[in-house]
Amino acid sequence: MISQTAMGKKNILIKDFIKKNFRHFNAAVIVDAAEAYISHLKKGGKMFVTLGGAMSTAELGITLAEMIRQDKVHGICCTGANLEEDIFNLVAHDHYKRVPNYRNLTAEEELALREAGLNRVTDTCIPEEEAMRRIERKVLKLWRKADQTKQRFFPYEYMYQLIKSGEIKADYQIDPADSWLVAACEKNLPIFTPGWEDSTLGNIFVANVIRGEVSNYQVVKSGLEQMAALIDWYRANSIKETIGFFQIAGGISGDFPICVVPLIIQDLREECKLWGYFCQISDSTTSYGSYSGAVPNEKITWGKLDAKTPRFIIESDATIVAPLIFQYILESV
Repeated sequence: MISQTAMGKKNILIKDFIKKNFRHFNAAVIVDAAEAYISHLKKGGKMFVTLGGAMSTAELGITLAEMIRQDKVHGICCTGANLEEDIFNLVAHDHYKRVPNYRNLTAEEELALREAGLNRVTDTCIPEEEAMRRIERKVLKLWRKADQTKQRFFPYEYMYQLIKSGEIKADYQIDPADSWLVAACEKNLPIFTPGWEDSTLGNIFVANVIRGEVSNYQVVKSGLEQMAALIDWYRANSIKETIGFFQIAGGISGDFPICVVPLIIQDLREECKLWGYFCQISDSTTSYGSYSGAVPNEKITWGKLDAKTPRFIIESDATIVAPLIFQYILESV
């Protein structure tokens, strides 16, 4: 809620502020996309959210967690970095360092950050020891246990085991209500992480297999198995109504899951509903030959969206736009 102004006007909801002020261009699309998201939910549809970029380090969980708790998100696909960086922030927030002048850093200043164990993501530095190594020590126990008992799990399932075990509860440095991963764990949402090896914990896992701490790579289920699991999830959740697709940023987190529909229809030769809503927030320049910059209409020819599917593209900074849309929705339904 927007606070009272010096002019003495009464408090207004974020939703009302947006509807009054966001009337044109990208701003107007924010309203259109939010209203269509709300309409999709009201019809009984479900929503699948994808997270690219560094949204967890940007603390998107402050609004996304509540969206999950209120059943406005039903499945997630994210990069391995977003999966781990939410939990890094959960246990090491007080040790993060913000660098507001990051655009002006010299190479020597960047080197000083590295030597201090600080890994920079735009204006925010993730502390190596307090975040990454702390979680490594905890999750390695889970990988070893699965190895010894001949069990296999998806990357997100290890994170859920870590949360549910209570092993890191004493280390929480933020309100867990602001962690989207904790909220997803409570709801037992499926989280698909294609290309998980392209992440800190993915790298750490490989290192532990090479060192012999874990006997084989099969302890973590593969991306191909994740696609098979996504097929099962899509089939089960699209029986009555369509599933919407809300994409934050581009890359593999968006490209991987949207393909499940043509896979089912064209490769498995089964009938299924197309995605029933599509919105992408991206600052990628619209262009031909760019997946991240491709306009939604292109997805019609690939059998992902229908001609009548509500579709939106918001060319803006997702760290600004996504929380506004989520809050708009939370204030509406």
